[in-house]
Amino acid sequence: MSHALLSPSGASRWMTCTPSARLEEQFPNTTSVYAEEGTAAHALAEIFVNYHTGKIGVDPFDAALEAFKGNEYANDEMYTYILGYASYITELFNEVRAATQDALLESEVKLDLSKYVPGGFGTSDVIIIADGMMNVIDLKYGKGVSVSAENNKQMMIYALGALEQYGWMYDIKNVRMTVYQPRLDNISAWEISAGKLLSWAETALKPKAEMAFDGAGEYQAGEHCRFCRAKAVCRARAEANLRLAQYEFKPGTLLSDAEIGDILKIAENLKNWVDNVTAYALEQAINGVKYEGWKLVEGRSVRVIDEKEAAPVLEGLYGKDQIYNVKLKGIGDLEKLMGKKEFNAAVGPLISRPLGKPTLVPETDKRPEWKAAAAADFEDADLSNLSA
Repeated sequence: MSHALLSPSGASRWMTCTPSARLEEQFPNTTSVYAEEGTAAHALAEIFVNYHTGKIGVDPFDAALEAFKGNEYANDEMYTYILGYASYITELFNEVRAATQDALLESEVKLDLSKYVPGGFGTSDVIIIADGMMNVIDLKYGKGVSVSAENNKQMMIYALGALEQYGWMYDIKNVRMTVYQPRLDNISAWEISAGKLLSWAETALKPKAEMAFDGAGEYQAGEHCRFCRAKAVCRARAEANLRLAQYEFKPGTLLSDAEIGDILKIAENLKNWVDNVTAYALEQAINGVKYEGWKLVEGRSVRVIDEKEAAPVLEGLYGKDQIYNVKLKGIGDLEKLMGKKEFNAAVGPLISRPLGKPTLVPETDKRPEWKAAAAADFEDADLSNLSA
């Protein structure tokens, strides 16, 4: 698969740190199991959406679904989540089509983005156009970070590509962008006029994209660094983090509350940076690079038993009851087995949700804040090993 130098998914980074796109060219564009799982989810989504919106018939649908079963990431959980996504798209399309009979729906739309982004191209998951409104929907199958549609540069660029592709056919006044993230129960929508979107493209996107394509501008470290392939060895990021480490403490024996708050923010950035550098150095060391004062050694080993061969031997000696641990499946697995509705009807009253461990997070976190009065709730809680 080819990748655009200025990919829409990386726009928040290369619009802020314009030289980073060219800097990344020095590093391989690797994949991960999470990315591959997301690719599989999108392939399944296209099958379901096309079938439920009438773009393909039963036979092509059955054939496509049968072929997808061979995908290593295919599982019941994915089928459930993606079916929910397809139902959402179908309901939206039916609602739109009720008002505008000639409404358009396209899935996995290849878009030319080069009018605003040099060499730019991408694929939009679903586009629905009717009655002056264009809907751009993006499926996010990941569950690590909740994604917002508001001022989402990736989606704004997709919307611009769609305006360029369909604007001559339809009188599009407004654009609604929606992020559908099923595994986090997150559906985020944001609307902007087509005029404002085009103005942003000319005044903000296009100049930054041209700078990024030329490798011009200044390096800027920030939250966007975590998605950069050069994040472990970027000098600008290292210098920014080292400046953070040079925190100036006020006179006194004890740290103030304000200083502790500052240190928590600094520590999170430094930890992420150190983790990135450590992972990079380990990979390089495995490939033969030597770092002065450091050496590669074998880590702690854990004993592993060959269950297939050992089980019959142990069963003969002690029987199954003594060599196996049996416990109830997790709630998620039981819901998949029974279906949420049937599960809730059968044992819903027996389900409780104990308090989670308290944890400090940045104020930007969307979870509601615990009030001081809630501290008593944690008097008997195990507060060791706290984490987010």
